[in-house]
Amino acid sequence: MKINAAVLHEINTPLVVEEVDLAEPGPGEVLVKVGSTGICHSDLHFIKEEIPCTLPTVLGHEAAGTVVSCGDGVEGFQPGQKVIFLSRPNCGFCFYCQLGHPYLCEGRAMPYGEFMDGTTRLSKDGNPIYHMALVASFAEYAVSPAEQLLALPEEMPLPQAAVIGCAVLTGVGAVKNIAEVQIGSSVAVIGCGGVGLNVVQGARLAGAGRIIAVDLLDNKLEYAEQFGATHLVNASREDSVQRIKDLTEGRGADYTLDAIGLPPTIRQAVDATRPRGTVVIVGAAPMGTDAHLDAFSLALDEKTIKGCFLGAARPRLDLPPLVDLYLTGKLQVDELITRELSLPEINYAFDLLRNGEVARSVVSMD
Repeated sequence: MKINAAVLHEINTPLVVEEVDLAEPGPGEVLVKVGSTGICHSDLHFIKEEIPCTLPTVLGHEAAGTVVSCGDGVEGFQPGQKVIFLSRPNCGFCFYCQLGHPYLCEGRAMPYGEFMDGTTRLSKDGNPIYHMALVASFAEYAVSPAEQLLALPEEMPLPQAAVIGCAVLTGVGAVKNIAEVQIGSSVAVIGCGGVGLNVVQGARLAGAGRIIAVDLLDNKLEYAEQFGATHLVNASREDSVQRIKDLTEGRGADYTLDAIGLPPTIRQAVDATRPRGTVVIVGAAPMGTDAHLDAFSLALDEKTIKGCFLGAARPRLDLPPLVDLYLTGKLQVDELITRELSLPEINYAFDLLRNGEVARSVVSMD
């Protein structure tokens, strides 16, 4: 079938919205009409080649839509059913899947953008176009493995479902699954973009007593206050590490979560955490980036540093409660979506992301 998609042909160039070919779903695959897709910083990493990919490619992984048709052997999905995309496949049988860490799956180690049979479903003029995360949601339609879809209740709106699938799952998951924040504790959050705001929200849901939001932009800090931050620190005007210590009796935060992931913010996160406290690196730096830390102080202060990939989520277990929390008014997602744009506006959506003008933009196909 012919569809419109935003294709990345060259690194550091605008996406090209053009007509491409999408094959019918094969065995175990599902054709989905994309409803909404979020503009995530991970997509920008690929555009800038901070994470390598095979070109040409259709990016997009934070998405939700409606089932159109199913390939042979697919069970549990029907045409017209709302679904959320999961941004990594998992086999269910490997070492990490059996431990309950499906996003670390070893059984689905395929080349970038190729399905398990070594081909793509997207093409143009007979030449392959590759799929980010086997989702490739910057398009009107997507074919994805059924294992990467989760059914949604009919009353769940697709823009909100899309951002729950990545930004919310990652931020709230970092608090719940990795940091394991305790009631009444102090939490510092460095970086208040889409993921960072959900770290703030996750800390609020966990019952943290003091939630300190740090960013360079006042508008991001205003968002953070809406999501539950009790204290705001503009790092462009004050020493964020010292300010966090001032707000925590001079010791530092019990938990500091870095939602940016660059060397300076990683160091700030470590320095802003109290002895025997926990540091969680949530943001993804460009591949190959080194962060230099004072090894002596790490040993002396007995701090714990943890990495966090996609909130360490078990999406089939963790996503349904988040959807329920949204539908019952306990999870703020409407406030996260500050701009809703169309597919032809996708490059403008990335400009908004680069300039820090939004909490989250979504591109809706209707």
